[in-house]
Amino acid sequence: DSVIHQGADGRRYLVIHGDHFDKVIEHAQSFAALGHRANRVALAINAAVNHVRRSMGLPYWPLTQWAKRKFKNAINYIGDFEMALADVAKRHGADGVICGHIHHAVIHENFGIRYINCGDWIESCTAVVEHEAGNFEILEWMDRESRNQRTLSLQKAGAG
Repeated sequence: DSVIHQGADGRRYLVIHGDHFDKVIEHAQSFAALGHRANRVALAINAAVNHVRRSMGLPYWPLTQWAKRKFKNAINYIGDFEMALADVAKRHGADGVICGHIHHAVIHENFGIRYINCGDWIESCTAVVEHEAGNFEILEWMDRESRNQRTLSLQKAGAG
């Protein structure tokens, strides 16, 4: 479920997925199932929108990521999630937390610790790397052809 990672700079990080802290899923399983179905529909719409955008020479636009961010911000979900994980990291005596789950890549020092969320490799195409000096960086996959391939894969997944 979790592990302590000793960073190259000596800081200790609680590494955890974060799904245990998802209040939406914890407290409303039916809401989560509805959200899953809505996400599948949004992925299909996203693929269609980006097919049109590609034909117009426009870059990929992650509709599903935008919609999730708007919805989750509306209920202060992200902030609550980050604060809950920061509190757990402090209780573990860690200097920071490395997590995922909410698909929103970010690194910040709020809540008295370093909070690192790797995002995801499906919608936002992000990952986190630690450099030899101990600093962390969010990587974003920006290759246009690869984004087009991903859009085609999402189209197929939405149709199934």
